Amino acid sequence: MTSSWGGTRKLPFAFTEYGVAMLSSVLRSKRAIQVNIQIMLVFSKIREMLLDTLSMKLDIEEIKRRLNTQDKNLELVFTYLDELIEKQIDPTPRNRIGYKRKSEE
Repeated sequence: MTSSWGGTRKLPFAFTEYGVAMLSSVLRSKRAIQVNIQIMLVFSKIREMLLDTLSMKLDIEEIKRRLNTQDKNLELVFTYLDELIEKQIDPTPRNRIGYKRKSEE
């Protein structure tokens, strides 16, 4: 949190990835180096998860778009089917073509 005059009121409780990288240049103990390596691995995993989440969201949006298109296509198919059913229920008389039998005249 920054104050109105531009200074920091409290020290931050978290490091950025770059802060951890800079900290590794001054560390000397084996334990501190191991902790720093683990923190860097966590940052890389978080970045990887964010990218995976983004690609998953894009895939979900693509699926939604396809489903929406398929819904419209299905609606069109059902409309055509309804028209065909109506034509079968109320068929219009057709003039027969071809040879006529004497009984049909």
